[in-house]
Amino acid sequence: MDKDKVKKLLSNINYPGFNRDIISFGMVNDIQIESENVIIYLKITSQNEDKKKLLVKDIKENLGKHFSSVSVEIDDKSNSNPSSAPSSVQLTTPILPKVKHIIAIASGKGGVGKSTVASNIACGLKHKGFNVGLLDLDIYGPSLPIILGINQQPEMTKDNRLVPLDRYGMKVMSFGFISGNDTPVIWRGPLVSRMTEQFFKDVDWGELDFLILDLPPGTGDVQLTLTQKLRISGAIIVTTPQDIALSDVRKGADMFEKVKTPILGVIENMSGFMIGGVIKSSNGEILNHGEINLSDGSIIQISETGNFEIKIDLFKKGGGETESKRLNIPLLGQIPISNDIVVSTDNGTPIVHKMPDHKTSNIYYSIIDQILPILN
Repeated sequence: MDKDKVKKLLSNINYPGFNRDIISFGMVNDIQIESENVIIYLKITSQNEDKKKLLVKDIKENLGKHFSSVSVEIDDKSNSNPSSAPSSVQLTTPILPKVKHIIAIASGKGGVGKSTVASNIACGLKHKGFNVGLLDLDIYGPSLPIILGINQQPEMTKDNRLVPLDRYGMKVMSFGFISGNDTPVIWRGPLVSRMTEQFFKDVDWGELDFLILDLPPGTGDVQLTLTQKLRISGAIIVTTPQDIALSDVRKGADMFEKVKTPILGVIENMSGFMIGGVIKSSNGEILNHGEINLSDGSIIQISETGNFEIKIDLFKKGGGETESKRLNIPLLGQIPISNDIVVSTDNGTPIVHKMPDHKTSNIYYSIIDQILPILN
């Protein structure tokens, strides 16, 4: 085995508490291979001995499958910080150590319903008994105040930390709570990055099982700040079926892959429009156990009560499924357009909370049931 193959193995090992590997951090100074023996030379500026021991253990376990002897030498002098390691990343105690899982809800473009998806997933997790936080990170266009029906400002603790607002048993925070939802924000990138970091450091989140992040669209400053600063458990990509949305999703997905953030799956939102009714004869008698043959060749079954349901693909069909196959990740769910979703969202109540037995709510519960085993 040569050095390149060893580097590839080491690139799968994250520095403890961070979502980045030791190769991209620039910690691997040298690799020496002699027959079945390998020595890894590391440069680590952190003085946390527990993390060093854990890292050495991880390296030996991974390389021990390929070498009979694995040694790790650590240079921990403070002036040996490699230039290839990002100066903005400090190897200290991770931000939000009391949060078990951080899930990013992302999209490549705006208008795909990402905020609606984020709020309903958060509500669904809360209904399952978890302690949940929901953070709206769209500084320029925050949606959470409207989606959750909140029009108040958060209070401050004695040590000048923001206290998240409580809504439906969840801890929630949005820049819209601070600035006022009607106030335009005209900020440059560095200000947005600093504000994003403050939402983690200067908000009293406490202990959470899940913190759901409603990201702004695209692959800009906020996304880069997150991947550098946080231990993100995984990202969920939200798209709509048409090609223009899918092309932007690919960019977002590729970004998460490059920064080694796991992608939990794809959700296809606005996946057609469902219409239904009851089939009756000319004399008003309910017809049951039949079929409806559509012009496109598809067949709709009629239930024993005479009910039927037809999905009309308004934008396109199968875009989310195609993208999930390309990325080799699960298609977590297809959420149709529904007037019930529109009404509940405009009234400040996610449909999972307002109508937990609704078909759309069941789709969200199915999505949650799929991601929980992956995270655990």
